[in-house]
Order: sequence, then structure tokens, then C-alpha cells
Amino acid sequence: MSATEKAYEIVEDAAPEFEAVGAIQRGLHDFNQAMGGPYDREPVTLLVQDAEGRTAGGLLGLTFWGWLFIDWLWLSAELRGKGFGGELLKRAEAIARERGCTNAYTDTFSFQAPGFWQRNGYVEFGRLEGMPAGHARVWFRKAL
Repeated sequence: MSATEKAYEIVEDAAPEFEAVGAIQRGLHDFNQAMGGPYDREPVTLLVQDAEGRTAGGLLGLTFWGWLFIDWLWLSAELRGKGFGGELLKRAEAIARERGCTNAYTDTFSFQAPGFWQRNGYVEFGRLEGMPAGHARVWFRKAL
């Protein structure tokens, strides 16, 4: 073991400080950009709000490297099946196209309406069975 290796140890931290988390994130972002080029990361945030400004759903995502990543899409139970999800998706995709994106992707669970993604033109490209037990994590993509 080298002197450098001896100078470090692995420590478990159930509640890391912001600085430690930031060091890991900055390190990986720097490496990714060195390998793949500048991210040009920009958030996509769309909210469904009532007249009082209370949020009852929305979409959170990012655009980077010519892709839209949809990280979260959620609607309260009373809004599901009323077209809000499709409208959120359509607006996020329009924002992504304006930013020069040509593709979109997301991941979801088999119990979170994968049919919604398929109805909106997304194609499954990966599946992890048993996550969680009895279900699957599913990845979808779409050419914009």
C-alpha cells in the first residue's frame, strides 16, 4: 500500500455535511464534462397549482448534452387521468426542443403507470426486475 493510500480511510456518514456531498458532486460533474463535453445543464420545472398557489403536481427535469431527463412527474390523485400529465410532458418536451434537445428519457416503476409513457411515445429500453420486490424499475426514451 502506497503512502497516499495509507493517508485515506473510508468513513460511513449517515448525515454528511453539505461540503462533503458537494465535493463528490463537483468531482463527478468535472470528470463527466471533461469526458463528454460541457453539460449546459438547465432545470425544467413545471407546476400544477390551484388558485391559491398550492402545488398539486408537476414535472422536474433537466436538459443536458442534447437530452431531456424527466426526473419526477407527479400529480395528486384528483388530477390524475384529466390530461395534466400529458400536458406537462408536452410542455417539457417543447422546452427541451427549444434548447436543442433531440431525445428524452426517464425511469419509473412498474406500479407508476408505465402505460402513460408508452401512450406518449416513449419506448422501454431497460428493466430491472425485483425493484422493489414484485415490481420492476423501467427506463423509457423518446426521440424528440
